[in-house]
Amino acid sequence: MNKKLVLALSGVLILSAAGAWRWAENRTQDVAQTGAPPAGTAAAPGKGVGPGAAAPALVTLAAAQKQDVPVTVQVNGSVVSLNSVDLRPQVTNTVREVHVKEGQFVKQGQLLFTLDDRPDQANLAKARAQQQKDEATLADLQRQYRRSQELVAQNFIAKAAADATLSQLEAQRAAVAADKAAVQSAQVALGYATLRAPIAGRIGAVNIYPGTLVQPSLSLVTITQLDPIAVSFPVPEDKLQDLLAAARSHAPVEALVSGRKTPMKGTLNFVDNTVDPLIGTVRAKAVFDNADQGLWPGQFVETRVTVRTLEGATVIPAAAIMMLAEGSSVYVVDAERTATRRKVQALYNFGTQVAVRGVEPGEQVVIEGKQNVRPGGKVRLDSAGQPQRSNGNAPQATSGGAASATPGDARVVAQRERT
Repeated sequence: MNKKLVLALSGVLILSAAGAWRWAENRTQDVAQTGAPPAGTAAAPGKGVGPGAAAPALVTLAAAQKQDVPVTVQVNGSVVSLNSVDLRPQVTNTVREVHVKEGQFVKQGQLLFTLDDRPDQANLAKARAQQQKDEATLADLQRQYRRSQELVAQNFIAKAAADATLSQLEAQRAAVAADKAAVQSAQVALGYATLRAPIAGRIGAVNIYPGTLVQPSLSLVTITQLDPIAVSFPVPEDKLQDLLAAARSHAPVEALVSGRKTPMKGTLNFVDNTVDPLIGTVRAKAVFDNADQGLWPGQFVETRVTVRTLEGATVIPAAAIMMLAEGSSVYVVDAERTATRRKVQALYNFGTQVAVRGVEPGEQVVIEGKQNVRPGGKVRLDSAGQPQRSNGNAPQATSGGAASATPGDARVVAQRERT
């Protein structure tokens, strides 16, 4: 009987010890999570309860900078040629000779094709012969008219006979003028037998060979200008006024071409006269020097144009911005290491930085550890941690794992500081 009583008492003692240990463990976790003793317990001497008595939050700060910020628009564009000519014959004829190869670069006025010009040569010779015949007749009539005037003066013939000769003379002069026009027409037709490059550029595919019968409806070749060349790109309509001002000053434009280490530089020279109402963009065009053929018609490139510049803007890391229900805010830390929440207006984001209104240059803002900061609370600096600004997100501490981005770990650090 005594043995059973001893065992029962031992069990009670073990259960009591386990309950006490469990209660102490739960109390420690509550203190670590809330920073204050659980309800119904007294605060430790010298450690008051409330925000003012909480341990300073571990943060990383950055100073606001004053600088000129170029406002850029970066969109995808397509390369277009400034000039492209579809060369067609003016007459139906047979190709006698092809003077170029496909893919060849040609100069303006360079001979490309020669057609069979024998019929045109014959027509030109016929027109010139008719002109010479009529000019000889005209010369004879001019002599007859001069003699008739002399005879009229001597009263050997009537004046009507002289007038009849004058009429024949005027008709012959008109015939000679018509002959000259016929000769010019034959020369024009003969000129159609040679086709020259109207612009300088690159020849496309050539599917015409000597002996091919061509006609005006058939395209012989396409010539595309490559230098200079243009890039066409859409710009959101809310940037229209800035874009128009940039076009008047021929603002610089960069084209980021795949495979090139450096962007190609051009100038903005055209803004379309209408905004596309379906997508809310306006079409713009920039001209680039393209001596090395880095840009090719039809190619898609990433285009970047500077539409204006924010002069003397206040710039802070984008990681300092907090998106709250009442708007964008940051924590500003004064010389006493007191954090104050302040509303800001983001003017322009670029990379990991943002130009804002509401913060003065030189003020310190919290970029890491914001989740542990309370308005009016104290902070302490993480001297070893450096913010990571590669992607514009909140930077992570990197000092030996002592601080991390999770609120739970920060509370553990605060508990260790208190203990």
